[in-house]
Amino acid sequence: MSRPSRPSSRPAVRTCAPDPVALGLAAGWLLDQVLADPRRGHPVAAFGRWAGLVEARCYGDEVRRGGLAWGLAVVPIVTLAGVAGRGGPARRTLVTAAATWAALGGTSLAREGTAVHRLLVDGDRPAARVRVRHLVGRRTERASVEDVARAAVESLAENTSDAVVATLVWGGLLGPAGVVAHRAVNTLDAMWGHRSPRYHGFGRVAARVDDVLGWLPARVTVLATAGLSGRPGAVLRVVARDAGQHPSPNAGPVEAAAAAALGVRLGGRNEYAGEVEDRGTLGDGPPVAVPDIPRAVTLSRQVGALTLAAVLLSRRLARRPPSP
Repeated sequence: MSRPSRPSSRPAVRTCAPDPVALGLAAGWLLDQVLADPRRGHPVAAFGRWAGLVEARCYGDEVRRGGLAWGLAVVPIVTLAGVAGRGGPARRTLVTAAATWAALGGTSLAREGTAVHRLLVDGDRPAARVRVRHLVGRRTERASVEDVARAAVESLAENTSDAVVATLVWGGLLGPAGVVAHRAVNTLDAMWGHRSPRYHGFGRVAARVDDVLGWLPARVTVLATAGLSGRPGAVLRVVARDAGQHPSPNAGPVEAAAAAALGVRLGGRNEYAGEVEDRGTLGDGPPVAVPDIPRAVTLSRQVGALTLAAVLLSRRLARRPPSP
């Protein structure tokens, strides 16, 4: 007569299936590191053309018309991304990876900053003035070497939040639909959200929604920058003191954090089409110099990598099965 088997005293091992969104975010980030932006047929450029068609049909410098155009431009592609992101793990991974690669701009951002630095080192100020316009919307025709260097560093800081951290954060929270939603919103802000007579009313919704979706990634960028600086307390004190001088609720904290981490002074007067904007003084260091540009490039890359690690860890912890 066989003895009844004794129940095992070892606890059952709980397994957690791979996370398709996490895998897709990591794959998309790696694709951006290796390939940068697609050179042809970039989805963001295609969305820009679509938004241009919507604007042509809906334009009128009124808030309600701008809101209608915003909805017509954004809702269909976010819905499409949400539908495409459903299905089995392989499909969700591929869709997330493709959306993340298309939305991320970290490697292209670093390359543009490096190109501006190289031109300034070579003494080609006219070419540097033109090249930095790839990064900023301000006028640079009469910019000094210091002005060009400051524009590059400020853009590296702001776009690290907009084109890297925000993609990873919203992807981590909402999957491919979050990636596409933020990229669409940020693109419409660049197209319609700037201050000009044409977009005074029409672009207001685009600007406000971008401020809302950019709030969390900007604070994540500040924390990552502070942590990487080795002087987190000092960086956060500068942010608390100086960020409010900047007209943007999100670029202000990000640029103040970068100024403190790099030990430079950012902000000042910038000339845009039709107006001059005073961004106050951010940081306590000396004015930006040419050698500070590659330091800002390195900081941008490090912030992106740290954010990816934090997002992947957060998703893993959120998916961890409860303890028995």
